[in-house]
Amino acid sequence: MKALKIAAVGAALLTAGSLAHAGATFDAVKKKGFVQCIVNTGVAGFSAPDSQGNWTGLDIDLCRAIAATMFGDSTKFKVTPTSAAQRFTALQSGEGDVLTRNTTQTLTRDTTLGLLGAGVNFYDSQGIMVRKDLNVKSAKELGGATVCVQTGTTTELNLADWFRANKLTFKPVVIEKQEEVVGAFVSGRCDAFKSDKSQMASVRSTLEKPENYVILPEDFSKEPLGPMTRQGDEAWFNVVRWSLFAMINAEELGVTSKNVDEMLKSSDPNIQRLLGVTPGMGKNLGVGEQWAYNIVKQVGNYGESFQRNVGSGSALKLEPGLNAQWNKGGIMYGWPIR
Repeated sequence: MKALKIAAVGAALLTAGSLAHAGATFDAVKKKGFVQCIVNTGVAGFSAPDSQGNWTGLDIDLCRAIAATMFGDSTKFKVTPTSAAQRFTALQSGEGDVLTRNTTQTLTRDTTLGLLGAGVNFYDSQGIMVRKDLNVKSAKELGGATVCVQTGTTTELNLADWFRANKLTFKPVVIEKQEEVVGAFVSGRCDAFKSDKSQMASVRSTLEKPENYVILPEDFSKEPLGPMTRQGDEAWFNVVRWSLFAMINAEELGVTSKNVDEMLKSSDPNIQRLLGVTPGMGKNLGVGEQWAYNIVKQVGNYGESFQRNVGSGSALKLEPGLNAQWNKGGIMYGWPIR
């Protein structure tokens, strides 16, 4: 019995200690008045500055959603562009509050970096792009090829694993900066370029003659891309995770930036909780009750963001695929807001 009491006291102290540090980032963000998001240095459709220096993209929309949750204003954010090799150090050192960058969620990253994946905002896979005049129809025809790849990514390991599994040799050209990787590929220094398929589609859309490049059909890996936060701050982690889930749930429920005001009158209890008509969800997160309303009104639901940035309304013209709602042939699934 005495041992049980000691264990109970220890558990209570551990819980109290965890809670004491739970709001460090949350409080700091609230105090400074904006969210600092660590983003890619430039991937069209995901995070890139326009000619006026305004950042747009699927990952930027997630940053905006987090700002809308915290402040009711999606413009209260700043960005810290980083390379793949720098991104984790930037978050660990406090250069940013959240990593909203095309980053694959893996066990190693969740358990060895002091960071934690907060959800998936794009289900992807890795592949290989080649010049059309190479007349290659499959990656299995690339034995002995030279392949450009970015350092500090899951791409390096996946590339080596796939070629080894298929008993093929290759020559990697490893470069840190994405734009230099692309430059090396376009200049002919490499036979092929390997990355996430979404990123390759983005890169291809910016090239002088996109039709001269082909993304081969093989999927080398699963790449669930999403935001990450520092471990040990559950309050902030929840804001990031549920801002994403609010966008996904809004799409499923048919709540858009155009009809959100009308939807405030809905009798659907799920919509009432989402939009704060039925109070409680905002209080649980430590923010205003209209947090999700502000996201949808100012940023849009997940489907709107997808179509605008990478889908039919963009230069990339990507099909939703796995990123369609779970009840429409995809696997995008927002946890219940209740």
